[in-house]
Amino acid sequence: MSKNSIFSSEIGKILTSPFGNDNPITVKVLGICSALAVTVKLQPAFVMALSVIVVTAFSNLLISLLRNGIPPRIRIIVQLVVVALMVIIVDQLLKAFVYDISKQLSVFVGLIITNCIIMGRLEAFALANKPWPSFVDGVGNGMGYGFILIVVAFFRELLGSGTLWGFRVIPESFYMSNNGFYVDNGMMILPPMALILIGVIIWIQRSRNKNLVDIS
Repeated sequence: MSKNSIFSSEIGKILTSPFGNDNPITVKVLGICSALAVTVKLQPAFVMALSVIVVTAFSNLLISLLRNGIPPRIRIIVQLVVVALMVIIVDQLLKAFVYDISKQLSVFVGLIITNCIIMGRLEAFALANKPWPSFVDGVGNGMGYGFILIVVAFFRELLGSGTLWGFRVIPESFYMSNNGFYVDNGMMILPPMALILIGVIIWIQRSRNKNLVDIS
């Protein structure tokens, strides 16, 4: 089977590598700002992850389709225009269908435009590859980014608020003054804890793979 086939092993590697040794957050240290800002709760983290997947995938696709007609001197401008277009579409969809979450995400949806993951994939992959591999690369990197966001948000919401997806997980009886033995960890909902959790994930990944010597 040709490596350019829709379901080839090469396409599978492009899709799955961002979950491991090419993860954009834990290996390339990109997209850290939003990882710190939107992971207090699981729901907004999931929506942010989905938004980045859509923007990265379709931006990669459009730039790949246009790559032969983009003058090198203005490629960054074209890339920014394409990403801005996708972000505006996503932002309007969020406001139309999940307005409350859109308000929670605040300016961070708009800041997807400046997300280094997206611009990095456009420069490193979409400008040099065909549309389908570029689309898959965007999906894979968006999912790799989203996976870290969801893991961090899971622990921050569970330990910081006692809930998951807004639903009570830790029973109220655990908090009762007479026999209560659990208190929510307020540190978990503060931005420094997100950085600490990401650091722990990086440590675990590097401990499991000694080849990750340098973080680029």
